Amino acid sequence: MTQHRFARIGLLLAAIGLGAVPALVQTAHAQDKQAAASAPQETVRKEMVKFLDGKVLSPLLDAKNYGEVNALLDQADAMPNKTPYEQYVINRMRLATALGAGNKPKLIEMLEYVLASGRLDKPEQAKFTQALAGYYQEQKNYPKTIENLQKYGELSGDPKVARQIMAIRFESGDHKGVQTDLLKKLNDSIKANQPMTREELHMLADASHRLKDKGTYLTALEGLVRWHPRDRYWSDMLYRTRGKENYSTRFSADIIRLQKVATTKMEEQDYLELAEVDQLEGQFIEGKAALDAGIANGAITQNAKVKKLKADLDRQAADDMKNIASTESSARKGKNGTGMVNLGYAFVTMGQYDKGIQLIQDGIAKGGLKNAEDAKLRLGYSYAMAGKKEEAIKILETVQGADGRADLARYWILWVNRPYPATAGDDEKQG
Repeated sequence: MTQHRFARIGLLLAAIGLGAVPALVQTAHAQDKQAAASAPQETVRKEMVKFLDGKVLSPLLDAKNYGEVNALLDQADAMPNKTPYEQYVINRMRLATALGAGNKPKLIEMLEYVLASGRLDKPEQAKFTQALAGYYQEQKNYPKTIENLQKYGELSGDPKVARQIMAIRFESGDHKGVQTDLLKKLNDSIKANQPMTREELHMLADASHRLKDKGTYLTALEGLVRWHPRDRYWSDMLYRTRGKENYSTRFSADIIRLQKVATTKMEEQDYLELAEVDQLEGQFIEGKAALDAGIANGAITQNAKVKKLKADLDRQAADDMKNIASTESSARKGKNGTGMVNLGYAFVTMGQYDKGIQLIQDGIAKGGLKNAEDAKLRLGYSYAMAGKKEEAIKILETVQGADGRADLARYWILWVNRPYPATAGDDEKQG
């Protein structure tokens, strides 16, 4: 799982642009000349305007000569009995010079001042507050970052704020709190059938990884597979399932079968393992198909061992194809249903789904199976392979077992309900 990348909050240069204050001063001076008697206007005194004149300051700002600009501002600031408006104009300019000079502490101080002045309209307040949150994040002042993000959310109604706050909490080291909140959201989202974002699920996985919580990490992977299927999510989830303490190795082929249908391409070892296990279990047709697929897509390098395996499976699969119809009679005469279940799945691998599913059902009904729940799992995913979604889910939901069997049943349901086929990469257009 790749580490979660936090989206950097925009600094909104346009909102606190360098040219804003000279224009403000010029307007104020013009208002001083044209003030209507019935509506007194806030202005900057004539003696101060010479320090804030846009004709003087704009060239200095364009030349990035912030030292000279600050010297003029200091002279204006030193004048006695400044009005609140005059102080506001000076500090708006200090905000602009701090931005241009990259003076983060001064920039934060001036943003706080301007926001507290009460002179910004609501859209400006939102932009300035978002910018302030971004600068506090750069300073790693996480409480202030969260405080200002919350204010920004109230001002803007931006739906992304909750996720941004969660990301800041993660960045601050609150991994347990983030995990708890996101796990609750995941459970609620599943109940409401409302997808979580990949960003949130990555964060849940990352928090769980840092907490060494393998179970919740796997739960996060299930969420990613559920709503944002990718080859790497499927492969990671199935790999980690095989690593669980209670996992039974008899499900090795079952896991790779799911991986084969759920992903666009497997690793060489996966194709070879499925082919070899199928050969041992007598599922020669599926084994040959798995090996051929790996060779065709370039995953398998053909060496002497692979060539021998292919020759054997080619011969064994051909024999099965020739004799499979006549095998049904002997399978039905067996003491238990094992032969029918195995033969039925062989028909499924040939694409003869109805015949294969019926044989598996008959084998389960006959009984005497060593693991009846295993047969039920196979019946469920045979329905899934056949595209019979409702029947597959109905069977798979009844499969039980703490040895990996119930996990596999749940994963097959995730595949049946997939929002779209898994992709090999990180295509942002889907999910």
